[in-house]
Amino acid sequence: MDREAPPQNEEPILNKTMGGEAKEVAADAVGGSKKDQAFRLFLLFMMTAQNSSVVLVTRYTRVGVSDEAQYVINDLVMITEVGKLVLAAALEYNVTNGGLLRSIKENIFDRPLDFFRILIPSLLYLVQNSVLYIAISNLTAPMFQVTYQCKLLTTAIVSVVMLQRRYTMKQWTCLTILGLGVAIVVLGAREKGSSDGDAGSDEKEEDSANAQNLFVGLMAVTVACLCSAFAGVYFEKVLKRPTVDGGQARAPVSMWMRNVQMAFFSICIALINMYRESGERGVTGEMDGDNNPLVKPFLHGFTAWTWLIVALQAAGGLLVAAVIKYADNVLKGMATGVSVATGTFASTFLFGTTLSVQFGVGAVMILVSVYFFSNELPAACGGGKKAKMDGVELKPMLPK
Repeated sequence: MDREAPPQNEEPILNKTMGGEAKEVAADAVGGSKKDQAFRLFLLFMMTAQNSSVVLVTRYTRVGVSDEAQYVINDLVMITEVGKLVLAAALEYNVTNGGLLRSIKENIFDRPLDFFRILIPSLLYLVQNSVLYIAISNLTAPMFQVTYQCKLLTTAIVSVVMLQRRYTMKQWTCLTILGLGVAIVVLGAREKGSSDGDAGSDEKEEDSANAQNLFVGLMAVTVACLCSAFAGVYFEKVLKRPTVDGGQARAPVSMWMRNVQMAFFSICIALINMYRESGERGVTGEMDGDNNPLVKPFLHGFTAWTWLIVALQAAGGLLVAAVIKYADNVLKGMATGVSVATGTFASTFLFGTTLSVQFGVGAVMILVSVYFFSNELPAACGGGKKAKMDGVELKPMLPK
């Protein structure tokens, strides 16, 4: 009986099958990478648009408006937090397939200690949002956006302390250049203010007021940077750490539920501030029947532009949470850096802002340092190696 000859094409067929599966896996990986890059680009675009719009619109509503017609900052902050609460609750309802009430019970009433941990970033974010309006009222839009980049430096330092995060020499160099760039911008503004005050006594008095406003604005930016750093890093730590329940690890609380918790605390704090400052809200410029000045009521001075700020801020808070969750807390500073160029360009046309050479030099230093903090250097400068942070590859937000 003749021995049956083995099929000649079995091995090639097997190789073709394995090769096809490998190609499919590689194609899926490439497709996933492209989707990830597209999502990062989308986040970058949205944060850039949001940051630029908030600064310009807020500047428009605060400058050139009489004290009697201006809105109360605490009212704006509280309404913004209400908007964040509604949006976050709606997203949590969607993620849990209608289980919002069950999620509230499990993550708030059943675990009150974990719930109260969010009080710390809520308070810090509330202070940050309040002083930001003070800063925007006392600084030009480009000056505010440039000096506010210091939050990248403060965030990096706080990340090292709280998260034991490690940065490369390139990243520390970028942070140093960022600090020098901010110093050049601020010193340039002070010198410009001093030279403009030599024209006459009236102009000197006006310049003295501007210098005081510059100091108040810079102090407000400093406080905002510190609050942003501590709140952002603390929130990142809470958002990404595993939750332990009875000694057993469970899935972390969703970022939407965390935003619900944070907005709740912020609203409570804003209500307390409203009650505490009830007699210091300012006056409307009108008199009541007893010829006493009328105190500004709730939502006094709110216009369509003010409501636009509320919408931008409410959406921006959730957008920041998404960036922290899917990218990195420090990387969100890159989008803010890109918005500086957009805001500066728009401010020269909308408000007639004049820019000095020192401002240009400092702004370029800041933008370059912010970009290369999270992106590779050119190959000619020794780049090509991806920076790693805590053993995890630091992915750029811009697609290659």
